Amino acid sequence: MKNSICRLFGIEYPVIQAGMVWVSGYKLAAAVSNAGGLGLIGAGSMHPETLKEHIQKCKKATDKPFGVNIPLFYPEMDKILEIIIEEEVKIVFSSAGNPKLYTRFLKDKGITVVHVVSSVKFALKSQEAGVDAIVAEGFEAGGHNGREETTTLTLIPMVKERINVPLIAAGGIATGEAMLAAMALGADGVQIGSRFVTSSESSAHINFKQEVLRTEDGGTELTLKELTPVRLIKNDFYFKVKDLYNQKAAPEKLQDLLGRGRAKKGMFQGDLQEGELEIGQIAGLIHEIKPAKDIVAELIHDFREAQKRITSIEL
Repeated sequence: MKNSICRLFGIEYPVIQAGMVWVSGYKLAAAVSNAGGLGLIGAGSMHPETLKEHIQKCKKATDKPFGVNIPLFYPEMDKILEIIIEEEVKIVFSSAGNPKLYTRFLKDKGITVVHVVSSVKFALKSQEAGVDAIVAEGFEAGGHNGREETTTLTLIPMVKERINVPLIAAGGIATGEAMLAAMALGADGVQIGSRFVTSSESSAHINFKQEVLRTEDGGTELTLKELTPVRLIKNDFYFKVKDLYNQKAAPEKLQDLLGRGRAKKGMFQGDLQEGELEIGQIAGLIHEIKPAKDIVAELIHDFREAQKRITSIEL
């Protein structure tokens, strides 16, 4: 499957594992890269020294390309960038901020830069900033959501129409069939988060993984738009958020409720009542925990089978 994304990253399949907070450590990134995709270490939940350790361990665990995802609102960005340069990371995905901040700096260091967006407007800003590729993420996703609630089905062709750099689709993609659909709409590859949350190598707590398996259609909702839009499983914490909205509470009240460490409490420590449980709508199609290599293999197999079915359709 050699296309622009495979050539850009030097990978076998145009499958990128999202760099999710509290989930995407070196074990997951290395496993996905070894399986032929592109693994990403999620720096958003790591102190600088922790990130350094994960990068070094990932180098030992794979000789394939891998990258680091950095949320641009990270408070210790100078240290994070210093580590990325020192450790000679070749691929950086940036998100949750202005792509103009660091794209040129990183590219001048020989790093391939990709930015995650949720709208045509920010896709164009990313292209103007000089990124090598763009991830366009629909509101079905668990994180990095747009306030406009644009679905992947509509976002991908609208972005494709306006940009001339490779396009990666994200949001609601967990199967080979969805991967084929995204590429039919104009994507050159896919970024997948939720499906890899329930991989064996994911850093997510087993309680969280099992809760994802139990989540059905309608079990999540996009919320906290005034702060950082995320899609949450409907647990006790979610209903407290819902109550504040019903009271028309100010954003400050939402921030007080969110506090610090809610995502860590839920996703990493396994508190299913008071933790923030971020996952995409596609959770309803995830039914088992399995190794990342098996997830990638299944994606590619089902993609090819879906291709055969589509080409056999007569109109």
